[in-house]
Amino acid sequence: MRVDLFDFDLPPENIALRPARPRDSARLLRVPGEGAFTDHVARDLPALLRKGDVLVFNDTRVIPAQLEGRRGEARIGATLHKRLDLRRWQAFVRNGKRLREGDTIEFGAGVTAAAEARFPDGSWTLHFAGDEPVEVLLERAGRMPLPPYIAGKRETDEQDRRDYQTMFAREEGAVAAPTAALHFTPELMAALAQAGIAHETLTLHVGAGTFLPVKADDTNDHAMHAEWGRIDAATADRLNAVRAAGGRVIAVGTTSLRLLESAAGEDKLIRPFEGDTAIFITPGYTFRAIDGLMTNFHLPKSTLFMLVSALMGLERMQAAYAHAIAEGYRFYSYGDASLLLPSG
Repeated sequence: MRVDLFDFDLPPENIALRPARPRDSARLLRVPGEGAFTDHVARDLPALLRKGDVLVFNDTRVIPAQLEGRRGEARIGATLHKRLDLRRWQAFVRNGKRLREGDTIEFGAGVTAAAEARFPDGSWTLHFAGDEPVEVLLERAGRMPLPPYIAGKRETDEQDRRDYQTMFAREEGAVAAPTAALHFTPELMAALAQAGIAHETLTLHVGAGTFLPVKADDTNDHAMHAEWGRIDAATADRLNAVRAAGGRVIAVGTTSLRLLESAAGEDKLIRPFEGDTAIFITPGYTFRAIDGLMTNFHLPKSTLFMLVSALMGLERMQAAYAHAIAEGYRFYSYGDASLLLPSG
């Protein structure tokens, strides 16, 4: 499909630079497959779902993966993207043309890395020196990797270390938050449990590639980034049991959805999964694992807007986004959310 079909105009004032407080006061647009859209807040979620449904959260934890350093006189910026082994990360590098294989980058606070090899997409393998775990080095020298549409408008600060982390964050390795889960609080989770709505967790380490623009003119020509994820056998069995009993599997965030769909077979059963996924979901895709999605509002011409259009239909999502913009919903990572229910 043509990428420009997924374009839309978004006023700059609709881009959220800070999250809602409290988190579950964020607005929530319910989008059924047919009929009217309805406006809510996140804490209304127990009334919008059914007893027996299950929400699936991503328990990845964001690491301070944004680094600023020098190679000689050249300023080098690095955003870690994907762990390759204990000491090596693939990174998107600003001013990477100033690097040569074997160069050492000084990131301050005693943190250095060697630029080992350049990938075809321009990213680099960075090999961090020393014996301390890389996560310890990043705590000293790194910053939270806020998306460019936020970082370009204000400085990252200490508050972001708390704001850009979900209540489910446990497994370190993400360089972007699974932002739909930012709207959940212990109080909301208790209300969901009381309403008979269960929850499960999986792990998908979100990479910086989630922010890469689609440069191709046609979706068939876009190379999707790979991210590492895991679903254990017990979780897969419980999710399959929910659907067998007539409940719905509702993914919280596109990261949870992408991993669930990667783990499901044509028989629509979810299986244990561990490894990389580069699944790219566009209109025409047949969903196997999920019955709904809670997700924030996404960028024009992004792979994520393509994904929600695959779930609900492009015209339906264009209409939903037009409603959200007109009603002043806040977009992107710190913004409001939508609840997409193709079957109503």
